[in-house]
Amino acid sequence: MKTIILFGASSAIAKAYVKHLNNHAANFKIICVSSKTDEPAINNTPNTEHFNTDYSANSLAQLTSSLKQQQADLHQVIMFNGKLHNTQNMPEKKLEDLNADYFNELLNANTLTPLLCLQSVLPLLTHKTQCTITALSARVGSINDNKLGGWYTYRASKAALNMLFKTAAIELARRAKNTKLILFHPGTTDTALSKPFQKNVPEGKLFTPEFVAGQLFELTNNNPDLKLNGEPAYLDWQGSTIPW
Repeated sequence: MKTIILFGASSAIAKAYVKHLNNHAANFKIICVSSKTDEPAINNTPNTEHFNTDYSANSLAQLTSSLKQQQADLHQVIMFNGKLHNTQNMPEKKLEDLNADYFNELLNANTLTPLLCLQSVLPLLTHKTQCTITALSARVGSINDNKLGGWYTYRASKAALNMLFKTAAIELARRAKNTKLILFHPGTTDTALSKPFQKNVPEGKLFTPEFVAGQLFELTNNNPDLKLNGEPAYLDWQGSTIPW
């Protein structure tokens, strides 16, 4: 049975994605990876297992070992990990708002953690592996698209993620030529991450996690425009390419 691995599986979009898979693609084994120990919605789902991790090197090495023992045949990997704000800090409006702790926290969550997740599945990838690996990025990570300024840390963390995936795609073209990397902008989704900013969202542009999950599935599984060209795809929720 083909395997799908979902990192950051406790997020609202990830949970909606599990439901979508069970309703539309029940022939996959789903491995949900998250830092939360109790995930009843995951544990009670057919063909689904939960792997608890703190995203440390040792913990992710245990995941790699488990996947190798299972001889997991990867079809898809998605990193839902990400952070925008915490109890002390919101996205910056001006340079004076920069805070080193907030900066490092977001770089760890939005940039380093997805790359470590990619590193953990690398031993499962060969030239025979036909697989998509997707990280949730954001349009504000586009350098060319930045017309408003602000949000220094979040922009930087997503731009850095984009660069790291672009770099990894060059390497995977040599090591696992049938694996495609994708950076996906879900749009403004009705989750805890976007709650403080929803009042400014135009009508019809605040998406449910279920809608985003459906778009993500179609764009990563049934998208004829995905090419094995040594480049990651950088797509929004409509499937449109975002400029770097």
